[in-house]
Amino acid sequence: MARLTAAAATLPESPAGARRLDMVTRRMECALGTWTHSEARPPGLAGLVELLWHFDGVTTSRRERTFPNGLLEIIVHFGERYRDVHGDSASVCPETCVTGVQLGPAVIEAPAGRTAVLGIRLTVAGAYATFGRPMHEAAGLTVDLRDLAGAAADELRERLGDAAEPRERFARAAAWIDARLRRGVRADPAVAWALAEIRRHAGATSIAQVREQAGLSTNRMAAAFRAQVGVTPKQYARIIRFTRALERLYAGASSLADLAFDAGYYDQPHMTAEFKALSGLTPGEFLHARRYPNSLSVAE
Repeated sequence: MARLTAAAATLPESPAGARRLDMVTRRMECALGTWTHSEARPPGLAGLVELLWHFDGVTTSRRERTFPNGLLEIIVHFGERYRDVHGDSASVCPETCVTGVQLGPAVIEAPAGRTAVLGIRLTVAGAYATFGRPMHEAAGLTVDLRDLAGAAADELRERLGDAAEPRERFARAAAWIDARLRRGVRADPAVAWALAEIRRHAGATSIAQVREQAGLSTNRMAAAFRAQVGVTPKQYARIIRFTRALERLYAGASSLADLAFDAGYYDQPHMTAEFKALSGLTPGEFLHARRYPNSLSVAE
């Protein structure tokens, strides 16, 4: 059973001015647990912040498999913390942390009881502008937010912790990002264009052609992507193409052969091999896995 409501919050006054922040909240009760999930997209941060989300509740299946999507995420815990699972071991995530661009599947483990957590999902351009640091430092990793933002990480945690409701936490998180963006750096315009072009073609494009049109040398483009994105252009395109295939599969693609063609793979075996490499599952295994409502991730 799911109950859907909508609300709005006003961002604190900033140089960008106050804006209305639409928020959607879902109350979920299913075999995988009971929780409230809220999300919002700050209108003034489009292209930099993909989504703000807030989870509060309990899951019965504590381990969740997530997949690469070409985005980075700031995570703020307000109670017991999640753990990163590595084979037979697991490590507790920092209270405020950043997950870099994922290079493959990742498994996280929720606390045994109720927990609350807020996420700020950043585009690669938004992450580079927010942190102004080489993004390869976080690629494929979960790192402490302090390592990238210094004392501002504690400021974010304190400001969000003082807010009682998700809508106010969203407003404060958006204001924190907005303030950092105004002090931060911007991506090289040529790199920004190349990123947009790769995404426009859903990863199914010639990197050599994109590089030439962007006016970048091979070495310059590789170095710029490593610093500003965290991965190589080919890795980024591969992730974006996989994400398109995953979304189409989740939405109910008519056939795997049609899906492979639509996503820009050579053929179905090529797509299956890439899907397995980036998710740890075949397309069939993904379809038969227990999936969280309104989410691409699956229960372990």
